[in-house]
Amino acid sequence: MTKTVFDLIVVGGGPGGYVAAIRGAQLGMSVALVERAELGGICLNWGCIPTKALLHSATVLRACREAAHYGVTGAGDARPDLAAMVARSRKVAGRLGQGVAHLMKKNGVTVFAANAKLAGSGKLALDTGATLSAKHIILATGARARELPALPVGERIWAYRQALAPAEIPKTLLVVGAGAIGAEFASFYRAIGSDVTLIDMTPEILPQEDAEISQLARKAFEKQGIRVLTQCAVTASSPTATGVKVTLEQQGKKTELEVDRVIVAAGIVGNVENLGLEKTRVTVEKTHIVTDAQCRTGEPGVYAIGDVAGAPWLAHKASHEAVLCVEAIAGLTTHAIDPLRIPACTYSYPQVASIGMTEARAREHAKQTGGEIRVGKFTFAGNGKAIAMGEDQGLVKTVFDAKSGELLGAHIIHPEASELITGYGVAASLEATEEDLMHTVFAHPTLSETLHESVLSAFGRALHA
Repeated sequence: MTKTVFDLIVVGGGPGGYVAAIRGAQLGMSVALVERAELGGICLNWGCIPTKALLHSATVLRACREAAHYGVTGAGDARPDLAAMVARSRKVAGRLGQGVAHLMKKNGVTVFAANAKLAGSGKLALDTGATLSAKHIILATGARARELPALPVGERIWAYRQALAPAEIPKTLLVVGAGAIGAEFASFYRAIGSDVTLIDMTPEILPQEDAEISQLARKAFEKQGIRVLTQCAVTASSPTATGVKVTLEQQGKKTELEVDRVIVAAGIVGNVENLGLEKTRVTVEKTHIVTDAQCRTGEPGVYAIGDVAGAPWLAHKASHEAVLCVEAIAGLTTHAIDPLRIPACTYSYPQVASIGMTEARAREHAKQTGGEIRVGKFTFAGNGKAIAMGEDQGLVKTVFDAKSGELLGAHIIHPEASELITGYGVAASLEATEEDLMHTVFAHPTLSETLHESVLSAFGRALHA
């Protein structure tokens, strides 16, 4: 007979949900995980992981085409095998999905494949007919792509799922939304041969990033042949014999563009429907569940983590919230997550990574508090390892409080930015000052030396600028 009473039930098996289940089991709780689709959630199956697999294929393709520059012959005519690329990305996702299933079994987590709805008094009703109960229920239902009325998803207008498993390379492609997801798809499809147009309603691409970094990213994209249109929106679309005709409106001027395919990457909305929230004290604002610093909702015994609990919509934020939430439930001492210490990464070419405040936000903060900031910059053109790799374009930018030496923000644009940003993440978590960072010995030759030089630059001490 299947067990139905647990200490903890987690609804949703993504990077927040499955981590919460594991941590609960580690702390001695009896745990159930309810997942309606694949373990690992959107991130593992249709987001973070398969996109990175495709983007790595694009990196290998790019390296082959440029091989002669590095003294390697015979690889210059490399061409993309789209079917093989897609198959590899699905295999990678499948392997990790199996890994999550193994972790559930290893930690004694009971998994239910079903939809779940809150049924009052610590109960969950499953669409299989079963009813589960627990003192603590964590909602980790994630989010989904935002739909645009002018662009109904179908055969020629894609959301992320269709874009991750195309049957052929579109000759022309419009990507709507120049945040992280849109930028990554634009990079991938341009690398494999599509003529890409990338648009966004904001003045710059990657609008959440530091303005200088966004402008550098735009220049890099345009240099690759990506057409970038900002302050631009799609107002209408219609099918053609072979593709889609869209009406673009940019600063009051309308134009028409015909493309083979369109990718919609215009943000996300939380999965809050059909959870039974209307019969609880859970508050929902703009499709996201409102929580306190320990992930508690307004309903006793009900918690929310990850994308469904709001920005930043990042897998690592969800996983960190999962641990915090479960440890708080267990009565352990926890510390609220500081959003300014959560790194953000965009895996386009080049990559963009950041943590903390942008320069503009830091200046505004200083203005309000009567303080001052110091900004350091160092380009990869002055880094030996970057030059040796042939990747000497990019910038590291650091923002400090001039008086205390606190690291307020850090921003990187470079093909290895996502690997480098953690250095600043560790520094921020340890509350390292500019002096601590200056005294840190960085190995040579490494790309990480640029982190050191940027700190030195903020205080007029850069050595290789």
